Order: sequence, then structure tokens, then C-alpha cells
Amino acid sequence: MNGTMESTKLKRPKHKGSPKLFDNPILEKLTHTHISIPLIIFGVIAAALVYYGIIEKGFEAPAMIGLFLAGLFFFTFIEYVMHRYLYHIPATSPRKQKLSYTMHGVHHDYPKDKSRLAMPPVLSLVIATVLFIIYRAVLGDYVFGFLAGFLIGYAGYLAVHYSVHAFKVPNNFLKILWHHHSIHHYREPDRAFGVSSPLWDQIFRTMPRKAPKNERAAVGTSIDPS
Repeated sequence: MNGTMESTKLKRPKHKGSPKLFDNPILEKLTHTHISIPLIIFGVIAAALVYYGIIEKGFEAPAMIGLFLAGLFFFTFIEYVMHRYLYHIPATSPRKQKLSYTMHGVHHDYPKDKSRLAMPPVLSLVIATVLFIIYRAVLGDYVFGFLAGFLIGYAGYLAVHYSVHAFKVPNNFLKILWHHHSIHHYREPDRAFGVSSPLWDQIFRTMPRKAPKNERAAVGTSIDPS
């Protein structure tokens, strides 16, 4: 495995290429994912969960919508916690350095590597299965609406994250997401952990610090400010 990452050290990223993470060709291939695959997979699973909850479990539409929205909201919190505390785990040992780089450091070094902007579907499906078991044990049949919303939250996060790195900043209200994430990559990797929303950065006081006006104008006009 190549490279290490210090979670609070700002590095100049590389905007071309795709580094090799594993010597095993199968494992290496699994680290590359086209963004459409997880979006389709989790969109279909979420739809199936909603269908099963309504048709087989007899949930009324208002209840299903409420559970769906609760799961969606809960995902935004999990996204923030994972990004802040797991993806940016302090690299205090060789093992943590390897884990940190494989999970997220490689993305900071190669932010425009489009094939690594989503977790491999096999791993995502395993995690989704574990979450279903846990949520089912806690929520019972409510899991069908709640997990559907959670998975759509994840798919939405993937879509936003991919768009921020792959496309230019839009001239509409969504540009705040481009600006917020570009600050995390290019100015303050210890801030701005929210990708699909800056809500939890506001709540936990990890919004970007104030910068000189000329820097604020430069950073955020593109995810690639070079």
C-alpha cells in the first residue's frame, strides 16, 4: 500500500492519475467504482423497502413518509460523524496510517479520481445488510421506511460528492456545497466535514474559519482552485 495521510496536514493534491492501493489485482479492481452503480443499487433497494413496508406490512403513506424522512435526516448525522472521526482518524501508528489512507487519504491526494468517489458496492452492501439487522432489532417493522430514507440519504451524498468533484460550480443555491467542500480539501481539512449539508458543521462548530476576503474569493470558485 502506498502513502500515508495526516488528517490535519494540508497537502497539494494531484489532479491526474489513480494510485495503486493493493497488489492483489482483484482487491485493486474492487476499489474502483462507477458512480452509477451504487446510485442504482441503493435506489432500487430503497424502493423495494418502501414497497414491502406498504404492501406487505400495511404502513400508510404518511407513516412511511415520516419514517423515510427520519432515516434521511439520521444519515446526515452519520455522514458527518464518519467523515470527521473515522475518515480523518489521527494517523498515530503505521496501521492507522494505512487505514486512513485507504479509506480517505487517497481521496484527498487524488480528489479528481472519479472511480474512487464512492465506496465499493460489495462493501456498501455488506454494511447495508448489517444496518438492516441492527435497525430491525431496534425499530422492528419501522426499519423498512427508516432504512429506505437512510439509503437514499447515502445515495444523495454520493451524488453530491461526485458532482462537487466532477463538475463546475453551479450558479444557483447549490454552490454552497461546492464552496464548503472545496474549503475542506484545499484550506481546512479539519473543518467543513459535511458534504451533503453543512448543518452538523453548524451544530458542532466546525464551520470554516473566517479568511481574508481575497482568499474567500479564490477558494470555492471550483473544487480545483489551481
